[in-house]
Amino acid sequence: MRIVKGDKVIILSGNHKGKTGEVLKVITDKNRVLVKGINMVKRHTRPTQKNPQGGIVEKEASIHISNVMLHDDKAGRGTRIRSRRLDDENKSKVRISVVSGEVIEVKTGA
Repeated sequence: MRIVKGDKVIILSGNHKGKTGEVLKVITDKNRVLVKGINMVKRHTRPTQKNPQGGIVEKEASIHISNVMLHDDKAGRGTRIRSRRLDDENKSKVRISVVSGEVIEVKTGA
C-alpha cells in the first residue's frame, strides 16, 4: 500500500469529502484506513473492570483506502504517489509526490 501510518490524507468521497486528517492505522488485509477525527461512530459499551462506568464511546470507523488520497502540503491538494529506488548502496525505495515532485518522508509515531 502507498499510504502508511502518520500520512496526512484528504477524503475523496462520502459525508466527509474534502476533510483532511492523519492516518492512525492501516488495515492491509481489508484495504481500509482509520483517519483521526473522520467517520466517527458511537459505540455502546457495557461496564467492565477496565471501564466500570460503561456508556457511549465515540471512535473512528475505517474508510476504504480508495476513498482517501495523500495530501501534499507544498501543493495544497491531494496527490498520487510514485515510487523510485535511490542510487545509494542500499537501493532504498522512496515515495514521490506526482504533483510537486517532492520526496514524501514517512512520519514515525513517537
